[in-house]
Amino acid sequence: MFEDYPGHIERLQEVLNRSVERSRKIPFMPLDDATWALEGTLEAFIMEASDELQAAEKSGNPAVIAEAHQKKRLMSFARSSNRGMAKLDDLWEYFDLHFRGV
Repeated sequence: MFEDYPGHIERLQEVLNRSVERSRKIPFMPLDDATWALEGTLEAFIMEASDELQAAEKSGNPAVIAEAHQKKRLMSFARSSNRGMAKLDDLWEYFDLHFRGV
């Protein structure tokens, strides 16, 4: 989904790494913590994409507008509970394996 946005992948990885570290120190609801961290980061992506779309619209360049619109749409899909955030099986398996019984 984010193959064209390696910086976004890196930011998501960083937020997940911080969540795992927090959960190792205080193992209270680690999956929920990771989910909330992802949601917050994805919401930031949507806000950033909205700003980019606004700037693109001011430029009047149809190609730039279309690209910015597509980026905002992708970020919204990623954050959606029915799309991107609906498929958290890998994350669940990781936390089930590493934090079972915590």
